[in-house]
Amino acid sequence: MKIQHVITSLLDGGAEAVLYRLVTHDRQNEHHVVSLTGAGKYGFLLQQIGVGVKVLEMPRSRLTLRGLKGLRRALASFKPEILQTWMYHADLLGGLAGRLAGVPVVWGIRHTTLEAGRSTRGTIWVARACACLSRWVPSRIVACAQAAARVHADLGYDEARMVVIPNGYDLKRFRPDPSARARLRAELAVPDAVPLLGMVGRWDPHKDHANLITALGDLSQEGLNFRLALIGTGMTAHNQSLMALLKAAVLQEKTLLLGPRNDVPAVMAALDVHLLSSAAEAFPNVLAEAMACGTPCVATNVGDAALIIGDTGWIVPPRDAAALAQGVRSALLAWAQPESWQGRQASCRARIADEYGIKTMVQRYRSVWNAAIAQGRRRGAVECAA
Repeated sequence: MKIQHVITSLLDGGAEAVLYRLVTHDRQNEHHVVSLTGAGKYGFLLQQIGVGVKVLEMPRSRLTLRGLKGLRRALASFKPEILQTWMYHADLLGGLAGRLAGVPVVWGIRHTTLEAGRSTRGTIWVARACACLSRWVPSRIVACAQAAARVHADLGYDEARMVVIPNGYDLKRFRPDPSARARLRAELAVPDAVPLLGMVGRWDPHKDHANLITALGDLSQEGLNFRLALIGTGMTAHNQSLMALLKAAVLQEKTLLLGPRNDVPAVMAALDVHLLSSAAEAFPNVLAEAMACGTPCVATNVGDAALIIGDTGWIVPPRDAAALAQGVRSALLAWAQPESWQGRQASCRARIADEYGIKTMVQRYRSVWNAAIAQGRRRGAVECAA
């Protein structure tokens, strides 16, 4: 099949990472990617593996006539058999362009919450517009999480067209790695006897770093010994808001600000416990990635976090620093028992291997694309007969 993807951006985000993994591991089909904005991180990586990339350079959350013409030309040039869109703006624009061109469209939903103050007014408007069009534009709607499917059905999306495809992970890339663990901990000057906690996540209101830092500040005041590594865009000393939070919690000396890293699997393998303090998520990739590396997790109960972790870690309510502190306290007590901790690490890895392998995700997308093409052919036959 010739599959054209339309995505809002190619920055360092969860949807972008899943798109990259999907086309990397689906070599039996031909893929082409259109970014409504710029090339970001993944444009270059996609081109490196031979995937064509077209960037439309639209301002974020704004439409331009030049960009719309570029999207139309990209469709006409590639002549896809299926159009796969990712995130609300791409669902709306790409979906309309594909539908008008007579190409079967599959939408991709990556969010679970749409709240004023946390999502922009424009994003909420676009999502509601998509709900109204969901019975006409897409042949199928792929949600990355059960929670995302429920929320969007309540918003008015056509539930009959929804399919849940959880994210899949490359278990050769994300794996326990004792040598990487030793190297990174030596680089960070963290002895094996000191538990290394960490969170991989960009600076964003949804990630609720304030919740994390408040919880760990309370544990530090109790006298618990640990180090905290923060990894991702905005996790640097230049982030004045972050530094103010760390100062208020008296965590500056215990916190390692690593910023964006290109060795996330090694970072995951070096952590003793991965933390997720988010107020909102759909399918938190970082939990599955950490668990694939054998790293247990403490996470807030957002999106499909509880479904991912199962009984291998700790789930706490969101926006509740006291509950998060208790979850971390329980994890540190478990970490202090090496034999049972090793069993927990093995269970983390096994759960991701059993439930969220990359091959399973690729096959599920192929099935959805085949069904959308077959539906398009039936629709075309009916229209011709009429």
